[in-house]
Amino acid sequence: QVTPGLIGDLIEAARMTQSYYLGQQRRDGYWWYELESNVTINSEYLMLLHFLGLKDDERDKKLAQHILRRQRADGTWAKHWGGEGDVSTTVEAYFALKIAGYSADDEPLARAREFILSRGGLEESRVFTKIFLALFGEVDWKAVPSIPPEITLLPAWSPFNIYSFSSWARSTIVPLSVIVEYKPVKRLPAHLGVRELYKNPGRVPPIASGDIPPFSLKKIFLVLDRVIKTIEDSSVRVLKERAVRNIERWILEHQEPTGDWGGIQPAMVNSLLALAALGYDLSSESVQRGLEALERFTIEGEDEIVLQSCISPVWDTALTSLALLYSGVERDHSSLISACRWLASKQIFRKGDWSVKRPGLVAGGWAFEFENSWYPDVDDTAVVLTLLNRYHGEEFIRAENMQKGLDWILGMQGSDGGWGAFDVDNDARILNHLPFGDLEAMIDPSTPDLTGRVLELLGLLGYSLTDRRVRRAIRFIRKTQDKDGTWWGRWGVNHIYGTTLVLAGLAAVGEDMKKPYVRKAVNWLKNVQKSDGGWGECCESYDDPSLKSMGVSAPSQTAWAILALIAAGNENSPEVMRGIQYLLKRQLPDGTWEEESFTGTGFPRHFMIRYHNYRNCFPLMALGKFLSKCQDTVTKR
Repeated sequence: QVTPGLIGDLIEAARMTQSYYLGQQRRDGYWWYELESNVTINSEYLMLLHFLGLKDDERDKKLAQHILRRQRADGTWAKHWGGEGDVSTTVEAYFALKIAGYSADDEPLARAREFILSRGGLEESRVFTKIFLALFGEVDWKAVPSIPPEITLLPAWSPFNIYSFSSWARSTIVPLSVIVEYKPVKRLPAHLGVRELYKNPGRVPPIASGDIPPFSLKKIFLVLDRVIKTIEDSSVRVLKERAVRNIERWILEHQEPTGDWGGIQPAMVNSLLALAALGYDLSSESVQRGLEALERFTIEGEDEIVLQSCISPVWDTALTSLALLYSGVERDHSSLISACRWLASKQIFRKGDWSVKRPGLVAGGWAFEFENSWYPDVDDTAVVLTLLNRYHGEEFIRAENMQKGLDWILGMQGSDGGWGAFDVDNDARILNHLPFGDLEAMIDPSTPDLTGRVLELLGLLGYSLTDRRVRRAIRFIRKTQDKDGTWWGRWGVNHIYGTTLVLAGLAAVGEDMKKPYVRKAVNWLKNVQKSDGGWGECCESYDDPSLKSMGVSAPSQTAWAILALIAAGNENSPEVMRGIQYLLKRQLPDGTWEEESFTGTGFPRHFMIRYHNYRNCFPLMALGKFLSKCQDTVTKR
């Protein structure tokens, strides 16, 4: 029951978090928080620096310290908090610690080695782990799948070309093809190597680990890889040099003025390695800017350095601003005006890779990072427009620019009615079976969570069920609904996230929230609430559907569920009330919440993210929206 006491508690809780955020805003108007992943990011950074001859004892020590602090009690490293030990992650951490100066006899490495050998040795590690080891001669390049540079010459209309890959795969694979072609090696002293991690040290590791069905696509591609390897050094490759020069131009062209490539660590690291393989030295401008860009991704403490896989200032600023608005901060507050002015300045008006599929579409989106003009994304653009629409007519955001942003999103709708993140109809699932696609993240198809996000924006702008694009989107959503009523979350963990964004989108465009398919989703959310009043879902639910909704309660996931139920008209339900109490009881004196869970998703199953802002911005949104509903109810009485 909503009481004056509860309303007072909500107002005070919101005020505390608002105060926290207002004190955290950066000088230029943005908010920016850590994006945490696993230790492979630090490990590969350390390897890159040593490969380039940039050994620095003090930096090595700090990078290694972060890796050591993330080691689990059993001596392993996991892909995310609470996860099981992972062979590839543990191999990379082990090697990074060795080149940083640790001995194989040191206790942390001894425990890690025991685990690696018990799981089949480094032979069982992923392709990208083997590539980094091959750079130092610790893995034979024959154990790495071939990526012929000639594929970059295939025209965009061909069934298989670089624009068939997702933006993140493309920006990684294009430079990687040069690395794999030239097979550079920087030999290490024997004591720094990892031969002790081999189960069978006399054999070349297989390209793909595990049992592979004989007539599967993966097996066919592995056979094709053997064929490619037999002709790699033959004279029939008349287009190789032309392809390599084409890649060199592509890499240089795709480097941002700030030095970044694609806004992500894999693209940045591989582009630097590719330039080194092409003969660029450390004094070259592109290499210098690239290294400086990576340095800006680091967070340095007193005794450790952590490299982030990506940075999220646009995302953090838009979400934080919406949370402040939803929780009652006045629209004309100077902090919000400053944030909106900064966001408006980050709109991208140049065509990027997305224009290969949409050549006639005018640019106008937003990216995730400070600078990433080649790769704006639908998710950021939708959230930024959701915020800036509330400031329509202000001098810092021109009406024509708002329209360009909306037109860009509408133009990125796929033929299936849904939206992907960076490209349109990027859904050639066969690419996930390629030997170097062992993260199963080679494509960027339409997903229900992003489609729900866009529908929420369109509803805010007055679009309804009468609009053809809205109807197509709802057909996509209905087609992708699971039997239990949920939707998969591509960019957040997992079905709680996907279901929340879909329900918010459906409500915004005026869908009847009493329809059976909607009620099924609502009932699922109610039924999976934890005994403590919260909601939580583990990262392992991507691997094992039986773990759907299983996991410890987390403030961000609890807030998502509350937001979904409010959108569905269930704000007065006991489940929402218990969820609100969960958030109120767990708020800290500084207005924040604690959360160790990784509730963000990079690549489902393989790369998970902990957004340090999620634990605060989403609870503030939920409290604010619930408070607004309570105050409306009291006013009506």
